Amino acid sequence: MAAVRWALEPVQAADRLRVLDLGAGTGKLTGVLCSEGHRVTAVEPDEAMLSELVRLHGGVRALPGTAERVPLPDGTMDAVVVGQAFHWFDQERALTEIARVLKPGGVVAALWNADDVDVEWVAGFGEVSLSPLSAKDFDLAHPMPAHPLYTGSEQMAFPHSQRRTAESLVDTISTHSYMLVAPDDERDELVGKMLAYLKSRPETATGEFDLPMRTLVKRQVRV
Repeated sequence: MAAVRWALEPVQAADRLRVLDLGAGTGKLTGVLCSEGHRVTAVEPDEAMLSELVRLHGGVRALPGTAERVPLPDGTMDAVVVGQAFHWFDQERALTEIARVLKPGGVVAALWNADDVDVEWVAGFGEVSLSPLSAKDFDLAHPMPAHPLYTGSEQMAFPHSQRRTAESLVDTISTHSYMLVAPDDERDELVGKMLAYLKSRPETATGEFDLPMRTLVKRQVRV
């Protein structure tokens, strides 16, 4: 919640913001925005994900579309937010298109969640799970390039945690793209390694535990 509020801070003078959740997926970020009282439009290219978003958030305006072709009129949004997806966009084209739908002074913000690898056991789990993210490249892995239509580029990281068990954490990792495309035998071997690591650590061996995480937020303001 703190990360979303900081992302929207440049335009918080308005009581209820018109916010576009771009690349909205199944609506996790959409739900947070709605709980804050904003008027949310969700745009997502995948029909199955968009259907699930509509099922979960029936009152939200939900449209098929992409970051490079947003199905909205010019200058109609106070803010555009992107959760866990900006690095998949054609960024030059996307930022130009986002600028088109933003009001002058509007904000674009991208958010990414990642495990907090400053914590020793979390870093070790990242190595075992072959996670592509490390403390060294946390910022560099998530670009939002400078663009002539924006100013005031800023970023902030927000610590938080998720309540997990060893099994639920491994189940989540198993849905990541690099796991889904792995051959069955390699995937099974990696699942075994992850579970063995978690069962070997006193922090995670039994029952529930808190997984330390960070949300990285990058924002720019429309000229």
